[in-house]
Amino acid sequence: MTTRDLDPIAPLSPSTGLGVIHLFCRASPLADRDEVIAAVRQAEAAGDQVIPIAILGHKADLAFMVLGDDLWRLRRFQTALQRSGLEIVDSYVSLTEISEYAAGAPEEMRNARLYPQLPPEGKPAWCFYPMSKRRNPGQNWFTLDFDRRKELMYEHGASGRKFSGRVLQVITGSTGLDDYEWGVTLFCVHPDDLKEVVYTMRFDEASAEYAEFGPFYTGMVGPVDEIVGKATFGD
Repeated sequence: MTTRDLDPIAPLSPSTGLGVIHLFCRASPLADRDEVIAAVRQAEAAGDQVIPIAILGHKADLAFMVLGDDLWRLRRFQTALQRSGLEIVDSYVSLTEISEYAAGAPEEMRNARLYPQLPPEGKPAWCFYPMSKRRNPGQNWFTLDFDRRKELMYEHGASGRKFSGRVLQVITGSTGLDDYEWGVTLFCVHPDDLKEVVYTMRFDEASAEYAEFGPFYTGMVGPVDEIVGKATFGD
């Protein structure tokens, strides 16, 4: 063993904002509830935000949305879940970001997007989906000039603001990091808020003409001991 082997790995951090990973898991018969909880507590003690979710439907049993300033810590959390016996059946990697269309936003708004505090109180209904902009002939978002794209995104944002108080939308960037260009995470008061906000915003031109969506995951946010207890392990 060399001296290099003994040196801790230096943190790998975004220049601004936080790393974000969504981990979708299945609870195998070998999964250890206490080890899952310990992994979450250890990540939180290190300064990461961990949001546990009970997933509805067949795609997964539970999920963890984790935000932190060191990608190595996020990877260690992923490893800890795997060692606890959970099977990771899907994942998504992204970074918090400020949209190019919000460059002049107030500092408070910029910080809320780069360093969100999650989960929001009173919004236990949860949904995640990835999305990209189309590059089809005659329908290529990236051939529109900046002012036209900004106009369309302002219209899209105005639709979303109608749901203020009912919906918190967290958009993270994943260009070059995962299969789509953005990850969209919604925290809502009621399950039907999830359906209404996505349905309403799909009529905006920025979405109707130019958006491609990936798979949707839906569930409920809760305390980790509840999520890995009755909700998914049947304890």
